[in-house]
Amino acid sequence: MEKSRKISKLCILCIVLGMLSVATIVTLWSIALTDSRVVTAPWDIYRLPDTLKPDHYKLTLWPRLTANEQGLYIFTGKSYVVFQCVKETDLILIHSNKLNYTKWEGGQLAKLTALGNITAPTIKSSWLKETTQYLVMQLNGYLTVGEFYQMDTEFVGELADDLSGFYRSEYEENEVKKVLATSQMHPTYTRKTFPCFDEPAMKAVFHITLLHPRGTVALSNSKQQSVSQTGFEPTKTMSTYLLALIVCDYAYISAQEGDILIRIWARRKAIGERHGEYALNLTGPILSFFEVYYNTSYPLAKSDQIALPDFYFGAMENWGLVTYRETNLLYDPLISSNSNKEKTATIIAHELAHMWFGNLVTLRWWNEVWLNEGFATYVSYLGADYAEPTWNVKDLIVLKDVHRVFAIDALASSHPLSSKENEIIKPEQISEQFDAISYSKGASVLRMLSDFLTEPVFVQGLSVGVFRHLNGNAAVDASGMELPSTVNDIMNRWVLQRGFPVITIDTANGHVSQEHFLLDPDSVGTVPPSEFKYWIVPIKWMDAGVVQEEIWLLEKEDLHTLLIFTWVLANINVTGYYRVNYNIKNWERLLVQLSTDHQIIPVINRAQLVDDAFNLARAQLILTTLALNTTKYLSKEREYMPWESAMDNLDYFYLMFDRTGVYEAMHLILLPEGHTDQYNQANAIRVACSTGLEECLNLTKGWYKQWMDNPDINPIHPNLRTAVYCSAIAAGGAVEWDFGWNMLKNATIATETDKLMSALACTKDKKLLNRYLEYTLDSDKIRKQDATSVIVYIANNLKGQTLAWEFVTQNWEYMFTQYGVGSFSFANLISGVTMRFSTNPELDQLYTFKQENSDIGFGSGTMALEQAIERTKANIKWVDKNQKEVWDWFLSETE
Repeated sequence: MEKSRKISKLCILCIVLGMLSVATIVTLWSIALTDSRVVTAPWDIYRLPDTLKPDHYKLTLWPRLTANEQGLYIFTGKSYVVFQCVKETDLILIHSNKLNYTKWEGGQLAKLTALGNITAPTIKSSWLKETTQYLVMQLNGYLTVGEFYQMDTEFVGELADDLSGFYRSEYEENEVKKVLATSQMHPTYTRKTFPCFDEPAMKAVFHITLLHPRGTVALSNSKQQSVSQTGFEPTKTMSTYLLALIVCDYAYISAQEGDILIRIWARRKAIGERHGEYALNLTGPILSFFEVYYNTSYPLAKSDQIALPDFYFGAMENWGLVTYRETNLLYDPLISSNSNKEKTATIIAHELAHMWFGNLVTLRWWNEVWLNEGFATYVSYLGADYAEPTWNVKDLIVLKDVHRVFAIDALASSHPLSSKENEIIKPEQISEQFDAISYSKGASVLRMLSDFLTEPVFVQGLSVGVFRHLNGNAAVDASGMELPSTVNDIMNRWVLQRGFPVITIDTANGHVSQEHFLLDPDSVGTVPPSEFKYWIVPIKWMDAGVVQEEIWLLEKEDLHTLLIFTWVLANINVTGYYRVNYNIKNWERLLVQLSTDHQIIPVINRAQLVDDAFNLARAQLILTTLALNTTKYLSKEREYMPWESAMDNLDYFYLMFDRTGVYEAMHLILLPEGHTDQYNQANAIRVACSTGLEECLNLTKGWYKQWMDNPDINPIHPNLRTAVYCSAIAAGGAVEWDFGWNMLKNATIATETDKLMSALACTKDKKLLNRYLEYTLDSDKIRKQDATSVIVYIANNLKGQTLAWEFVTQNWEYMFTQYGVGSFSFANLISGVTMRFSTNPELDQLYTFKQENSDIGFGSGTMALEQAIERTKANIKWVDKNQKEVWDWFLSETE
């Protein structure tokens, strides 16, 4: 009873947060008329009809871990699904993709039986619809409403290395090649493994059996019941995309957290070298934290987490069997850096947060991805902070998510958090939803909601449904806290319209106003109209370091008592999802405060002032020299966040000007010194060496040479390796590059592989860069999961920019239609190789690329291509307007 009671509360959470995303639910099971005579066939519609409801699946799969005579790896399977007819129909549509079926009696692709006291109609015809990925069965009669039916199939699929569905991964251990079978069903790849109703709302129970060779282990969402032919306990009722299937020769370590069995699985060597211990030690506390946070017990008997050599995403929240890239789960304190450790903690917290919100309570359709991923991103910082309380990791959401997504959401081609259901239909449209807007803006907006409600009230709402009271006409919640409107009314403006505002405060007259912030002001005419003309904005502010009473901006502009004689700072700790501009006098006072006693201003806001100023200048709202002046106090700054904010923004200057004479004037000497100190040290080395400081180059080359002389002993501190490797390889030649490549191939932990992988792209030798690009299309050299990253790393190198762009354009068809399917992140690829674009010829190249490949398509990169075009246009205008001003400023500062 207790568990049932708690879960019912979580159901309230689903309703509650659903209020925040009130996108119109469009019924897709309607016949689309192209004219008065032609009707679209149901199998040509991408959404399933609402006629059938799955109850449970019985699935047996046998993956072959050796190639057959044709050199192919395959799996065979047989399954049945029991479903209920909820509306009368003579048609069965079930998802299926790239499966070959054994034919039943009459040559049909499936067998249909009734489970009650009735007879199932016979199958008139059955076929596969490739475009919409259906197995279609037309019946000779109608299914009876309320009755249950069983559909049996037998099939063969390829156990390919494409990182989707049921696929294979390969690795070497003790000089022996090993093959494992693993899965990535999310978002629409379960249909590539067996026929299923592959939509998130179509939850069912799964009865899984995996056949596998002796000496291997089989894993799935539930506990094992047998070996060699491993059956599993029935799963909880869940969505198809959460299913996980693995056959491997792995080892594990385990612990018990109350009644929960926790296991970390990895290659035997990795487990033997104790690379899974940090993850094991984290998991129990994080699970305990979320049990309290959600006020609901962990819903399963076990929590398995496994590190895979080949994996497309960073991790995947399969219920009870979470899959990770090795670099995100495994940690070696002798080799891995603090940033690796932090990444492991936050990603584990993100995935475990999904065990409740996402898995137990699931989105109905993919247009609401932001609720799932945004919420998990936000609370991942809370979970990691609980497990590692000395890190202050909660503050880093500002750098890693708020500032990150501002750059995208300031484009006219951005999109709202929530879309209409009928706008997100095709698999490639679904994939596009998993972007920075859903993850980072979703997290930022929920963080803002938590802040203005206060975290205790926000958490209470998750437990007892307080938000129901806030959805009515009353503007006061159960705690008596005053709000200017309902949560629904406030949040609609942040969820249903794209972008965010810039709040402008004039301290001379108390005038406060808002407008849609766009990096290119001229693009305002291309923004689709919104039903909302403004945002309802919570403004926390201080006067000369003293926190004042919070105000709300309810209209486009208003007057408030912000008249001061010292200085005003708004958006304390950047809890609001907006930028802030001031009248010039207030900016000048803030700059004086930074230069005299910067610690009066909170550290997060010191980072905010730099980031806001640089981006306001890009949007032509303030002078670029004013933005540059915010960095002049940094010689006194010892905190990581302001430095990182400055470095991120100055990196934009490098990208825009490193092909011009301005670059020569941008030689900054940076001497910065808890958990984040190592970031400052690494930044100092990166910048000092990249600008040619001889002392820095001698230091990094010397360390790297010591390592080359004795490869078994690496003298470079793990926290500095990324910066040192890059500097030494950039200053060296083929010998240094080849050594780095050999160390990459022999690395024993993926975090070290990642550092070397990025560093190899730092070489200035174009022959080596071209060789490295070719490696990305050879999975024996660069794993498919890493190909996108390597190409983008090379594009970030001035010497490699043109090479990477030409490589992508010349190989686009091959990557898009063959090699890269399921493995390339096309959105990240397009965004990454065009980040430096800032000339008219480069804009022309983008248009040509778009035109020449329009028939092939861009898949999940479609939106990224439009954003690249818009960003390039804005860059051209900005460089033309600011090049001389920036050059003069740097020259004056170095005199």
